[in-house]
Amino acid sequence: QVQLVESGGGLVQAGGSLRLSCAASGRTFSNYAMGWFRQAPGKEREFVVGIRWSGGSTYYADSVKGRFTISRDNAKNTVYLQMSSLKPDDTAVYYCAAGRVTSVTRAYEYNYWGQGTQVTVSS
Repeated sequence: QVQLVESGGGLVQAGGSLRLSCAASGRTFSNYAMGWFRQAPGKEREFVVGIRWSGGSTYYADSVKGRFTISRDNAKNTVYLQMSSLKPDDTAVYYCAAGRVTSVTRAYEYNYWGQGTQVTVSS
């Protein structure tokens, strides 16, 4: 049974930093991509950043380029999202997802989702 468990969310002031973690278990993810998506109240879920487990290629939404960094720890089956220079617009529930996707930006292609972690950025 595949499980994705996010952690690291919280409340931070604008300009601050947070690091989210997504611990994956239940299968081998070598042919998978891992993605972070977010959903703010009243808005649709949107792609934030993705990484292909094999090879490590990364993909970023324009809104977070230069501020967010995704990385992975193969030994721990964990993906990290380092968020810096946070803005109030980054406030959302952040979800980790895993799947054998064609495009890392398409939420519907992911098979597995975590429960989400709240990130709140105050102005």
